[in-house]
Amino acid sequence: MMHCAFIIILLLNSHIFVKCFIFLQERRKIYESNLQRVGLELETEDKSSEDGKTYFLKIHAPWDVLTTYADVLKIKVPFKVNDIPENREVPMEWLFTPLRLPDGIMHPEPDYFTSPFDKSKIDFFLMDNRETFFPPSTRNRIVYYIMSRCSYYKEDHLCKDKKGIKRLLNNGTYTAAFPLHDCRYWTRSKDQKCESERYTLYKHWAKFFLFYKEQPLNLIRKYYGEKIGVYFAWLGFYTEMLFWAALVGLICFLYGVMTYNQNEWSQEICNDTIGGQIVMCPLCDKKCGYWKLSSTCNSSWQSHLFDNVATVFFAIFMGIWVTLFLEFWKRRQARLEYEWDLVDFEEEEQQLQLRPEYESKCTNQRLNRITQVIICTTAVKCARSCLSGATVLFWMGLIIASIIGVIAYRLAVFAAFASIMKDSPTNDIEFVGSLITPQLATSVTASCINFVIIMILNFFYERVAIWITDMEVPKTHLEYENRLTMKMFLFQFVNYYSSCFYLAFFKGKFVGYPGAYAYMFGSRLRNEECDPGGCLIELTTQLVIVMAGKQVWGNIQEALVPWLRNWWVSRSARSHPESLYSRWEQDHDLQDFTQLGLFYEYLEMVIQFGFITLFVASFPLAPLLALLNNILEVRVDAWKFTTQFRRPVAAKAHSIGAWQEILNMMAVFSVVTNVSNSAITRDEVNPSCYQDYRYPPGHEKQYTHTVQFWHILAAKMAFIIIMEHVVFMVKFFVAWLIPDVPSDVKARIRRERYLIQEYLQNYEVEKLNMEYYSSTVRNNLKSKITWEGAL
Repeated sequence: MMHCAFIIILLLNSHIFVKCFIFLQERRKIYESNLQRVGLELETEDKSSEDGKTYFLKIHAPWDVLTTYADVLKIKVPFKVNDIPENREVPMEWLFTPLRLPDGIMHPEPDYFTSPFDKSKIDFFLMDNRETFFPPSTRNRIVYYIMSRCSYYKEDHLCKDKKGIKRLLNNGTYTAAFPLHDCRYWTRSKDQKCESERYTLYKHWAKFFLFYKEQPLNLIRKYYGEKIGVYFAWLGFYTEMLFWAALVGLICFLYGVMTYNQNEWSQEICNDTIGGQIVMCPLCDKKCGYWKLSSTCNSSWQSHLFDNVATVFFAIFMGIWVTLFLEFWKRRQARLEYEWDLVDFEEEEQQLQLRPEYESKCTNQRLNRITQVIICTTAVKCARSCLSGATVLFWMGLIIASIIGVIAYRLAVFAAFASIMKDSPTNDIEFVGSLITPQLATSVTASCINFVIIMILNFFYERVAIWITDMEVPKTHLEYENRLTMKMFLFQFVNYYSSCFYLAFFKGKFVGYPGAYAYMFGSRLRNEECDPGGCLIELTTQLVIVMAGKQVWGNIQEALVPWLRNWWVSRSARSHPESLYSRWEQDHDLQDFTQLGLFYEYLEMVIQFGFITLFVASFPLAPLLALLNNILEVRVDAWKFTTQFRRPVAAKAHSIGAWQEILNMMAVFSVVTNVSNSAITRDEVNPSCYQDYRYPPGHEKQYTHTVQFWHILAAKMAFIIIMEHVVFMVKFFVAWLIPDVPSDVKARIRRERYLIQEYLQNYEVEKLNMEYYSSTVRNNLKSKITWEGAL
């Protein structure tokens, strides 16, 4: 009966579960007493967990508390059914019918006009049922708001600022605090009054075979809150836009396959009478011999698959696609802001409140005379910031050192391959295999090593970044997330992309010429040369291995690891009936979704966004790989949230935050990299002993650059400047052409504001009339009684 009673209460109120040990009872007693003082109802479970030490405290928020804090937080609630007809007709909508979910799933609630809640005008709002007036996400947000501000010291104690559940979790008073899921995900709740939203989400959203279906964003928002809803809206929109980029990229790749026989420079390289008669200079000193140009026939064919006229067009297309993606997302975001009551949203006080770590670690403090807020002294903050910056620079240096190490590996391994050919100078380089040359074999192994180094550095730097951000002692949670975002993104940008920048813009550019070769830092290893067809195939190999490897490893971390942990923790109890294995125990055994959970999700997608934009001219199939990964990513994330994680505390967010500016920055940078990549990385074949435009031996200007070299260099620079300006002009024109807020959304916002003003005015007038009427009736009644008394 206790479980059934609890489920009924769950429908009426909000519940946060706190798992605690039996020590620190005095602090818990005061904190719980203060919670009761503000109106919350507490209920300690009489049943301990299997370890005999863990007890659960249930916290309920009655109706009066919910209405009071809904007024404080200015939560928007419905006051009138939306009377604006929908005009968003989709051409040939019947084609999209298989992609649609039932309307009851997509729109679990009617569309209303909303207004900030006012407890004094409670009859102004549409309230058919108190049980469903505040959605679950709003209820648990209100309870968490109270818990984060409640003090755990008595009123007469000197440390009155010691408050909040986060501090109690940090100092071990409690070990966990989380909202409760409404039911088991694989079956509906036995209580008919329970909506079983978790089960609905699992059935219609978290299963992989529904990958082609739209996401029930309104239900996600209702159950998890706006912040998580915005993330899935962005991820789904990004995946939809990737479809068009993947389609065009696939067409460009197929064009390269179909036009191979028409590629003159590949035919000349593979021709025995042309490429077979051109002898190339040794690629290393002493151990390497001469080799024929025709031995690179396979690599030239592989390069043509990605290096053709279509890929230049694709680079221009992606510059426009990025702009369309960002501009259309702004429109989609504006629509969500309106539909989810986030217009005029300001950061909640719980996001701007002082962090518990700030209060505890900031020992050297002073009082700001203007704001009356305690802040760290400038000297302490400056010292910590300098140490933080030095730490970031040190890790950047580690990345550069690892790249240099991989370059040294490339040179040494290639020299070992090439030394095998010394005794037969004109032997084919195809001794590694029919399709793999020493250059390609070296590139593949080096890329694999580089990927392993990237993942190792990421593993350690994530912890270092959190440590140095904690050391800086940011004042608010919002400031903490922004600082960590910049550190993590800057590091991962350098970590993932630096090797690609090396292959695209530096490799083969500082080689020298016969008799004056350039060596790596004064060593005996000559600087790397590109394949006669250019370094593009090596850049493509690097992108494929790093991008695909990251996606596979990410899915293992996101799906397999949480599942194994949950399986191990609940292995002895998961077969028990719910009467023995209670709802709160089941949720406690799940993984905790930390405050930085969404941060890592966004970071993963933004790094992927860089791969498909910064170097897409080198690998047109990158958007296709990203599309396939994201189709899986949406369902994996949905499965994690629904089955493997505790229910997060709901939070509001009207946008993707700082990631929007990062995406804009990468979009601009991608134009520069792709245009430069098209001009610099793609080299024409120069049929001479060495790959450069220099005068031959014996010439009066031997080994100096020819006039043709300067003409080509000027043409490349002109191409870069012209194409950059053309693409930027198109981007800015498209951005100007597409308004950030759809016209119908503007009309709805104006209509809602007008109605709020009109209805409130009518409400106040009616209220005054009712008071006047009541006063008149009372006065008349009083006069009548007085008159009758006189009689």
